[in-house]
Amino acid sequence: MTADAPYASLTPDLVLDAVSACGLWPDGRLLALNSYENRVWQVGLEDAPPVIAKFYRPGRWSDAAIIEEHAFAQELAEAELPVVAPLAFDGRTLLQHDGFRYALTPRRGGRAPELEAVDQLQWLGRLIARIHVVGARTPFVHRGRLDRDTMVQQPMRAVLASSLLPATLQANYRAAASRLDAAIAARLEAVGPVRQLRLHGDCHPGNVLWTDAGPHFVDLDDARTGPAVQDLWMLANDERAMDAVLEGYRQFRDFDDGELALVPALRAMRQLHYAGWIAARWHDPAFPAAFPFVAESRWWDQHVADLHELADELGAPS
Repeated sequence: MTADAPYASLTPDLVLDAVSACGLWPDGRLLALNSYENRVWQVGLEDAPPVIAKFYRPGRWSDAAIIEEHAFAQELAEAELPVVAPLAFDGRTLLQHDGFRYALTPRRGGRAPELEAVDQLQWLGRLIARIHVVGARTPFVHRGRLDRDTMVQQPMRAVLASSLLPATLQANYRAAASRLDAAIAARLEAVGPVRQLRLHGDCHPGNVLWTDAGPHFVDLDDARTGPAVQDLWMLANDERAMDAVLEGYRQFRDFDDGELALVPALRAMRQLHYAGWIAARWHDPAFPAAFPFVAESRWWDQHVADLHELADELGAPS
């Protein structure tokens, strides 16, 4: 395991050994699941349903932050919410094997939600509201916040330090990102303080699986403190969809409509963060393989144009 290739030594045999170390009996069937930040495997077991083994990226989260994520997932599960929580072995959910930190969870299948269906949007709104009722009980201590430093300024520094950004676009990128950052700051100030709570943090459709029994959420890896609307806007493609989500949400929890003005800023923060995330992870061989287009100058040309468009949407001066 090296800084340049953090998962180089994570072989299939090591995955099987890590699962065996928990007292389980792998049958040799392994399926690598789609994950770039961490490495995630489905592991078949003898005479038992498969489990999901998630190996955490070295250096991203502290042990305390991961344990806090696990505790939140367990708290939600104990409240009878359909959230996949990690399994405990001898009272521990964060496990270690051969230099890697990992966790095991039950395998829960499902299909993508139909975000055009009003009834499904309402159902998701009700579920997220119930998650937020639990999330508002106590604060996170170790997970960090959804803020400009994490979502804007750190990613900007990663991009500007990366060889991915063409030298000819350095000045253009800096100007566009700084303009957007100022617009985000102005929008946050205009909205003013909003209630902060523990969030899922990354409620995009890929983290919702639907079965005949309804939806369940997976992957709390980005759980952090922030405004309630962060867990809503990625599931609502337009005003009609947001209305449906909020109709369900309000059946279980009040919602401050003033938070809706944060959505353009949150969307902009996510786009800035995406480029910075790839730039910061480019040393991991999985990233050039998965995102080869980011090495092309035309991608950065379009990214700079997108940042200006987002700044325009937020009312930034030209």
